Amino acid sequence: MRAKLTVEFAKLSKLAKLPTQGSAQAAGWDLYALEETKIERRKSSMIRTGLAVAIPEGWEGQIRCRSSLGKKGMIMPNGIGTIDSDYRGELMVLATWIGEDESFTVNAGERVAQLLFAPVPSVTIVETEYDNLGQTERGKGGFGSSGKF
Repeated sequence: MRAKLTVEFAKLSKLAKLPTQGSAQAAGWDLYALEETKIERRKSSMIRTGLAVAIPEGWEGQIRCRSSLGKKGMIMPNGIGTIDSDYRGELMVLATWIGEDESFTVNAGERVAQLLFAPVPSVTIVETEYDNLGQTERGKGGFGSSGKF
């Protein structure tokens, strides 16, 4: 059973479109470009959505690239954009063009990213000695240390 969450959005422009789901079980909500935005090759641009959101306390929003645009060469240089529950500004999508052409144009009304909602636990940070962290099989192994398979 999926958790129920109500999230309020405000249109900052009459042209803004509320997020939509691609299917009933889609994890993400599609965000739409408010206006045409040209993204130069290997440069980052902010794509406006024309929306502000009130994410409930204890939750976060995660803006992720749509796989169809990633396949063409548009990526989010920060991987996933985090929207904190106390942010009330316009939702923006940071995008970089790495495709073969010199630029890529996102059209007004085009789906440009996905917005997912995730719970954020209340965390208390406690300082301790390294030896108190406990031993694991992986230990100090860094990137790639768990193997390929």
